[in-house]
Amino acid sequence: MIVEYIRYRIEESRRSAFESDYARAAEVLSRVPQCVDYELSRCVEEPAAYTLRIVWTSPEDHLQGFRGGEHFPAFFAAIKSYVGDIEEMRHYERTAVRGAGASVPSLYEWAGGASALERLTEAFYDLVRKDDLIGPLFAHMDPAHPRHVAVWLGEVFGGPDTYTRDHGGYRHMLSQHVGKAITEAQRRRWMSLLLDAADEVGLPDDPEFRSAFVAYIEWGTRLALQNSQPGARPFPNAPVPHWGWGVAPPYRP
Repeated sequence: MIVEYIRYRIEESRRSAFESDYARAAEVLSRVPQCVDYELSRCVEEPAAYTLRIVWTSPEDHLQGFRGGEHFPAFFAAIKSYVGDIEEMRHYERTAVRGAGASVPSLYEWAGGASALERLTEAFYDLVRKDDLIGPLFAHMDPAHPRHVAVWLGEVFGGPDTYTRDHGGYRHMLSQHVGKAITEAQRRRWMSLLLDAADEVGLPDDPEFRSAFVAYIEWGTRLALQNSQPGARPFPNAPVPHWGWGVAPPYRP
C-alpha cells in the first residue's frame, strides 16, 4: 500500500464549497477498487490548511489504474477547481513506526486480562474433554495446553507478546493443526463450546466485544481447518494475528 497526501490552502470564502465538493468526490472514491481508505482533515490552528490522505493499494494502481480508469473523470470534475490551491501532492511509504494509543482499551483489557482468558480456556477444555465429537482430538493433551491457549489469545487480543517470545509464535500454533484433518462439524463444535465457556466464566457479553470475539474464532477456526487438511501447505512464518474492535488482521500470506 502507499499513502498519498495532498495539502491545500483554501481561503475562508471557499471552504464550505471545498468541503461540499470533496464530499461529492468521496462518493466516487468509495467505489474505487484501488482505494483502501481516505480522510480529509482541516487544521485547527490554521483553518485554511487542509490535508487529504488517501491510501492506495499501490502507486501503480493509483497513477495508472485509478487515473486511467472509469472513476477518475467524476472524481476530478468534483475537485478540479481546487488544483491551483495544492501546496503538496506526494506519495509516502508507511514505516514500522505505528500503533494505537490507549484511549480505546484492547480486547485483552476489556475481556479482563490474563486471568479472565485463563478461566475461559480452563472452562473450555473441561467441556472439550467431555465432548464425543472433539474430545478425541485432545485425548493426550498436555495439562499446560489450556494456559498456553490463553497466552495465545492474550497476544491476539492485544496483550503481551508472550506467545511469540516464549512459546514459538505462529509457527508453533500452526504445528498443532497440521495433519489433524479437522472436519467442519468439529470446527463448529469447537466454536460452540468456546462460546458456552465464555458465558460460563462471565466474559463480557456486550455486543461490541462479543462480535469481535466471535469474528476472531470464526476466522481462526476456519484457518485451522484449512491448514489441517491432507496436502495443505500453509505459510509457516506469519506473525501472530492481532485482532481489534471490528478490525481483521492485515496479514495475508
